[in-house]
Amino acid sequence: MATPVPIPPCFKAYDIRGRVPDELNPQLARDIGRAYAAIFSPRKIAVGQDIRLSSQALTEALIGGLLDSGVDVLELGLCGTEEIYHAAFSLESEGVDGGIVVTASHNPADYNGMKFVTVGARPVTGESGLKKMAEMIVGGTLPGLPAAQGKRSQVTGKDAYIQHLLGYVDQAALKPLKLVVNSGNGCAGAIIDLLEQHLPFTFIKAYHEPDGNFPHGVPNPLLPEKREETARLVREHGADLGIAWDGDFDRCFFWDAMGNFIEGYYIVGLLALELLAQEPGGKILHDPRLVWNTRELVQAAGGIPVMTRTGHAFIKERMRQEDAIYGGEMSAHHYFRDFGYCDSGMVPWLLICSLLSRKNTDLASLVKDRMAAYPVSGEINSIVDDPDAAIARVKTRFCQGEEDYTDGLSVTFPDFRFNIRKSNTEPLLRLNVESRHDPALLAEKTAELLELIRG
Repeated sequence: MATPVPIPPCFKAYDIRGRVPDELNPQLARDIGRAYAAIFSPRKIAVGQDIRLSSQALTEALIGGLLDSGVDVLELGLCGTEEIYHAAFSLESEGVDGGIVVTASHNPADYNGMKFVTVGARPVTGESGLKKMAEMIVGGTLPGLPAAQGKRSQVTGKDAYIQHLLGYVDQAALKPLKLVVNSGNGCAGAIIDLLEQHLPFTFIKAYHEPDGNFPHGVPNPLLPEKREETARLVREHGADLGIAWDGDFDRCFFWDAMGNFIEGYYIVGLLALELLAQEPGGKILHDPRLVWNTRELVQAAGGIPVMTRTGHAFIKERMRQEDAIYGGEMSAHHYFRDFGYCDSGMVPWLLICSLLSRKNTDLASLVKDRMAAYPVSGEINSIVDDPDAAIARVKTRFCQGEEDYTDGLSVTFPDFRFNIRKSNTEPLLRLNVESRHDPALLAEKTAELLELIRG
């Protein structure tokens, strides 16, 4: 019996990511275009790319595979991932029924990848098509090519996307804030320049020009040195707010006027309030890692909190099921119903600036009480040989708490709770702990949990 051929290592659970050219190269990119066309039978696909040095050749090959398969291609050129989402859900009436962006987001410079959506910007995952695409490629079962080639065309300008973003705020009510914006030489800078013309803000632009050489390091705002970079600029310029993005700007991160990094957990609560102010009674999705602050704020504002499994594909599916107005992950992915139920890194900072303007306050004041009410450990990763055994030890020790298995193991006590979950790709356990008004208890329980996890 023939041994099954292993699928290429660049095929992941939610996207394609790998080192170029060892794991991802133009020939494979062309085959990926053909496999996508074979499985989803699209008529017209929006295609874009990030600034990485390998993106142009990979994109050209991908487009070649789509055109050879008879699929029309609408080229967005250099863009962020969310611009592909926007094209997929806003241009359905013009025949666009899917999208692919060539990007590796915040991965090292020698990596690249792809993210895929189908009709209405629905995500393609391993289970919904990526695995089948990989098997088709390695198994040599790509279908024959039709006689007619697809046609390629280009999007002219970004006006529709910019106007969509501006629709989330009342421009006349915005105050003249000073903002440090750190694009990390990724793709966000071009969008800031276009939005700037419509907004009363002063922008201090850091590492603003897209540059695939990444002269200041990869655009990953969560790295300690990157956090400090934005914090220093906020303090130097006396800015009201610091904002930074990863390479394809599908996540954005915040610093207050003193240069303090604000955990994404607290931003979820603020964005929920802003969306509920526009639509009272709406449903708000949140992940299970940290929940108390979000639930309390949402319920007090008359909204309905809904807990869902971590991960963009699960959240987008549940957003549609619930018709939720907003969904937030502590990892700085923020999802909006009016953005095709997709995540955006541009909508959140516009909404936060709207909130600061309307309440005539600063970010530190908005989160100070919330951080005191629900202090958190931050996500702590542990390398363990046997994750299941470590979880079993934790479960035995904390068996008197209320358990939940929405994603990993969550255990709740009256004055603290925690979530522990396995990484999908590494022998890692990820721990998050929160308490009620009790930093000492938080520190004590975090230490106790880490001791159990690390054995």
